[in-house]
Amino acid sequence: MILCCGEALIDMIPTPTVSGEEGFVPHSGGAVFNTAIALGRLGAPAGLLTGLSSDMFGEQLADALQASHVDGSHVIRSDRPTTLAFVQLKDGHATYSFMDENSAGRMLMPEDMPSQLPAVSALYFGGISLACEPCADAYAALLARHGADRAVMIDPNIRPDFIKDQTRYRTRLNRMVAQADIVKVSDEDLDWIVPGPETIGQKVPLLLQAGPAVVIVTRGRDGASGYLADGSETSVPVQPVEVVDTVGAGDTFNAGVLAQLERDGHLSKAALRALTPDQLRTALSKGAEVAAVTVSRAGANPPWAHEL
Repeated sequence: MILCCGEALIDMIPTPTVSGEEGFVPHSGGAVFNTAIALGRLGAPAGLLTGLSSDMFGEQLADALQASHVDGSHVIRSDRPTTLAFVQLKDGHATYSFMDENSAGRMLMPEDMPSQLPAVSALYFGGISLACEPCADAYAALLARHGADRAVMIDPNIRPDFIKDQTRYRTRLNRMVAQADIVKVSDEDLDWIVPGPETIGQKVPLLLQAGPAVVIVTRGRDGASGYLADGSETSVPVQPVEVVDTVGAGDTFNAGVLAQLERDGHLSKAALRALTPDQLRTALSKGAEVAAVTVSRAGANPPWAHEL
C-alpha cells in the first residue's frame, strides 16, 4: 500500500448563489488527501495518515476516503476543528486563505505516529503539513522511523506564507529530501529551495546530490521533466485541455506517477535506483494524463481509471 502522509482539509470553493452573490461550497481537499483520493480512483492500493476532526467536515472527509477506496486505518481522529482553505480563483488559478490554528491535522505530534506499518510499501509526503508545526515534526519523525526500507516520494509544494521559521523549515526539509527516493518540485519550488540565477538544469543536480534517485520538475503549461541520478533526463508535454481551474492539478499528477510506478513494479528503493529514462517517461505521461482531467473540471476532482 502507498501511504499518503499529510493534510486533509476542506476547500471552500467560491460558487454563485441563487441570489447571484458569491458564496462558498465545502469540497474535500488538501494536497496529500487529493493524492490519496486520486490513487484510490486509479485502482492503486492507497491509504491516508492524517489527523481528522470529529466535526461535520471531518465526517465529510472520512466519507470521501471510503468512497474512493482509500484505506483509513491510519487516520487519527480528534475533536479539534477541521482546517478550512478559502479559495480565490483568478483566470482559473487558485490562491488560498487558511484557517488552521489548533486543527486536527496540524496538532499531530511525533508520539501520535504509528510504530509499525506492516502493509505499507511506499510513503508519500507533501503539502502544508511539512511546514506547519507541530505536525511537520511528526511527519519528519515518521519518515525517519519508517523510510529506510520503503520507497519515499516528497512534494514540498512550498507556500512561503506558512513558513514561520525559514531556518527550521529548510533544515527539516533538507533532512527529509536526503531520505527520499523521489522529489517532485515545481519550478517555483526549485527556485525557493535553491536560490540563485542558475537554470533548472544547473539546480537539479544539487537536489540529486542530496540523496534522491529521481527529481521531477513541473513547469505548468510547459510540461514536466524527470532527472535521474546518472545524469539522464526525460520530459513530457502537458495534454491540451480547456482549463476550468488548477485546484489539485499537482496532487493528481503525483498520483498518476506513483500509480504507474507501482503498476510497473518500479516503486521500491532498488527499482527506483535502476529506473531508466523510458520508464520514468511512462510514469510522467500518466501523471500528465491524470492532471489534464483534473484541471478540466471544477475543484480537486481526480478521475477514475475508467475515465482515462
